[in-house]
Amino acid sequence: MVKIPGVLLAGGLARRMGGGDKPMREIGGKTILARVIARLAPQCDGLMLNANGDPARFAAFGLPVIPDSVADFPGPLAGILAALDWTAEHRPDVTHILSAAADCPFLPRDLVARLHATLTAENAQLAVAASDGQSHPVIGLWSVSLRAELRHALVVEDIRKIDRWTARYRLATVTWPVTPLDPFFNANTMDDIAEADRLAALEGG
Repeated sequence: MVKIPGVLLAGGLARRMGGGDKPMREIGGKTILARVIARLAPQCDGLMLNANGDPARFAAFGLPVIPDSVADFPGPLAGILAALDWTAEHRPDVTHILSAAADCPFLPRDLVARLHATLTAENAQLAVAASDGQSHPVIGLWSVSLRAELRHALVVEDIRKIDRWTARYRLATVTWPVTPLDPFFNANTMDDIAEADRLAALEGG
């Protein structure tokens, strides 16, 4: 098996929920973050959490907490860059990492396997997930070898949209079905939390 660590992106400001850490909201008695970890831990060779501010609030999860490495840059590309830099320093044996939003409680159990298989088959440099005709650019595989180019894009070119950056590379897209539910459902509002509660009950808790 190829070693692919995962980074959970938790750097959002949760403005539509009144602030705070979205992944710490509960669905069916479990935090969203705990659900994401349960989905990804069996698929990844270790997990890390990208979050800014006091890392102690995530201490119970026992994961390395990596802040953005580009100052004052709000956005998932900064979190991905921080994870690539951390991986290059601490895991020199690793060629790719998985990124996933830390507010997606129903991620596919075959996420890493399918992304990696398609990336390899298509000789791609990056791979992203999709469902229902929509790409989910924060959920994908990233080559550690591209971290210097990503830093340049962020710092020098001020590129913030993931799609703008990934368009420069050979990109594989892997689509998942949305029945019985969209595995990339994410909780952005309190209404989403209520819907996630319903979906979690359908899944058995």
